[in-house]
Amino acid sequence: MAPFTMREKSILADLKVTIGKELFENPVWVASGTFGYGTEAPELVDVDRLGAIVTKSITRHPREGNPPPRIVETPSGMINSIGLANIGVEKYIKDLLPIYEGLSTKVIMNIAGTDIQEYIEIIEMMESVSSVLIGYEINISCPNVKKGGMEFGVDCDMTAILTEKLRDITERLIIMKLSPNVSDIVSIGVSAENAGADAVSAINTVVGMSINAKTGMSDIYTNYGGLSGPAIKPVGLAAVHKLHQKLEIPIIGIGGIVSGEDTAEYMLAGATAVQVGTANFRNPGITENIIDSLTLYLNESNRSSVTELIGKVHTYS
Repeated sequence: MAPFTMREKSILADLKVTIGKELFENPVWVASGTFGYGTEAPELVDVDRLGAIVTKSITRHPREGNPPPRIVETPSGMINSIGLANIGVEKYIKDLLPIYEGLSTKVIMNIAGTDIQEYIEIIEMMESVSSVLIGYEINISCPNVKKGGMEFGVDCDMTAILTEKLRDITERLIIMKLSPNVSDIVSIGVSAENAGADAVSAINTVVGMSINAKTGMSDIYTNYGGLSGPAIKPVGLAAVHKLHQKLEIPIIGIGGIVSGEDTAEYMLAGATAVQVGTANFRNPGITENIIDSLTLYLNESNRSSVTELIGKVHTYS
């Protein structure tokens, strides 16, 4: 879709949304792990048009990740088992924070850890330096080595304890990223809200597996990985809608978003913003198209503001 002309822009619907104390120019963000550190594709996309960049997961120390093969395409999606490969927090501070100073787009840091102390150390290090980061998205789908490998995101008490401890360290946004691989995602979301989270993002990837029938081999070295893409969009929509019924804090919708209408559907379900993930691998500039098509959708449906969509889905009960 071609960019709008200046005359068209003068009559476009308002795309601004608010989460916590932060005002975002639009609700279309790029998801962690799908846009690198936000610095790799300046010639392919105008990053200053994005609502926000969520940078890839950072751990306390650098990680090489899992052995290959660790990505496989699946019907309407992909499975990955990257294993949180990243440069570590010290290099993130040294090399990337200065680059973010030159961006007008809001930058959110995704953080992962193997125990509560690792999360605390990372945020304490980040809070000890000056930066333009406006918040942290907390990946709570990582195993807690202190509790037999259980994921934080499947346990209400662990989620609450982690959120509360991080809340004590920072006044920046805290967004808890929820896993769909649970029996009750709403309870996890409520625990995060009650412990002081500013928002939740939903959903992270769905556990999946891919097998090559000709060789009989698993397509992924770790056997199981995270399924993403359009295949999980119905799961994401359901999670956002359920969370919206119980939470007062904003929800950021994730899962299979490739168009402005997908964005509208997530917002109708209850999302305040969305994150575009797997689609970035096919077209790094797709977020700009989504922003334009969302604006067109709002204008054609006679809505003056994108916030008019939030939670307005019509259901039969």
